[in-house]
Formats: sequence, C-alpha cells, structure tokens
Amino acid sequence: MRAPARALLAGLAIVVGLPLVGASAPAPAAAGARTVASVHPSFQPDRLGASTALTLALRYSSDEEEGVPSPVRTIVVQLPAGLGIDLRGVLTCPAARLRREGSDGCPSASLLGRGHAALEVHAGSQTLPERTAVWAFRGPDRGPSPTLEILSQGYTPLDERTLSTGVLRGEGAPYGSELTLSIPAIPTLVYEPDASIASLSLTIGRGGVLAVPRSCPPGGFPFATASTFADGSHATATASLPCP
Repeated sequence: MRAPARALLAGLAIVVGLPLVGASAPAPAAAGARTVASVHPSFQPDRLGASTALTLALRYSSDEEEGVPSPVRTIVVQLPAGLGIDLRGVLTCPAARLRREGSDGCPSASLLGRGHAALEVHAGSQTLPERTAVWAFRGPDRGPSPTLEILSQGYTPLDERTLSTGVLRGEGAPYGSELTLSIPAIPTLVYEPDASIASLSLTIGRGGVLAVPRSCPPGGFPFATASTFADGSHATATASLPCP
C-alpha cells in the first residue's frame, strides 16, 4: 500500500479505533447474507458480422438491506458462440511490467480495452466508496490459451493498484468461449474485510479484435457469469442480447 493510502487509512483507524496493517482479515459473512450478481452485455455497433466493441457490466450487491457484497475472488464469463475474437497483431505485455509501471508500462498495441469499477472500502462502522480506472491488456499466452491482464487503479481512499489475470478458453454450446478471471484481495484495515467490488464495467474491442456473430440463435446472444466470493459463496447471472 502506498504512503498516501496508509496516511489516510491511518487517520480512519484513529477515528474508528482500529490498527492499520498491510493485510486484512477474511471477510466475515453475516448469517443468512447472500451476494447477488447481475450481468449486462452490449455490442456497439450491433450488426451481424460487424467489427464491434463488447461492454460487460457486472454488479454485485448483498440481499440484506444496507449490506455489503462479499469480496469477489473469481469471475467466469461465458461468451456466445460465433463471437469473433482475433488477437493477431495485438502485442503482449507481462504482468510484472504492469505491476511495476502501471498502464504506461505497456505498448499501446497491447491495450484491448478500458473501463471502470466501484469498490466499497470498510473502515469500522463506515463504508467508503472507491472509484477505479480499469485497463485490459493482452498478456502472454498460457499454452494455447490467450490471457488478459486487467489492471485497476484507485486513488481515494486507497491509492491501490491491483492486477487480475483472465484466461480465455473454448466452451461448449450455446457458448463459444469462456474467460476465467482471478481477482486478488484488496486489503484495507486489520479486522476489516477486503474491499468489495460493487460494479465493474469493461469495454473490449479496439482495432477489430471482436466481431458480432454472423448468425443469431432464437432468444438472442447468450451470456453467463459465475462468481465465487471470499466467504465461500457463489452467484450466477445470465443475460441475452436481442438479435439485431
């Protein structure tokens, strides 16, 4: 954690009477609480066979009033069959460089998309909002599987940089591919849970990387997500985009 973040959280720790450390305790699960997930996909433009940008917007919430979702640890996104994915000509950028240098450390030709996220940071009885910028870069392949490195940078109240790695693999019908994202813990204060993701929106598709499927099945293009959380719980969500 960087010095500005430690200074701010140290002040919060004094207010709420908690010590500050570099790692947090596991997130406590309220009895009966459950994290609810939703996914909202969109193509722009939305024409069969057209080069496109895909936006995936995910939201997490607690089913308890004023509750906070559990920190997410993995997100599996299933994408519709026929979605064109062409990574030829997209350079790769190693995760170590992104951790060290941030978004400026990779060549522009490795950038696949951008987005934003909203986090909830715990500080005693308070829950503080954190807005972060998000970038998606192509990472080195893992065997035959392409990877994405998802960089997130927040500044207030946490000056925190995190990196999530996604592995892209083939998937059976009605889907065509599957992206599995591993999300690291975002520590805050001792005795407090890690920061929680409330929403994440990412748009991928620069330079003709993606193309809308050439045909649309009855019921539209199917999308699905499966998320696991720090408290051991799971949540799934599905959505369908209407045929153009």
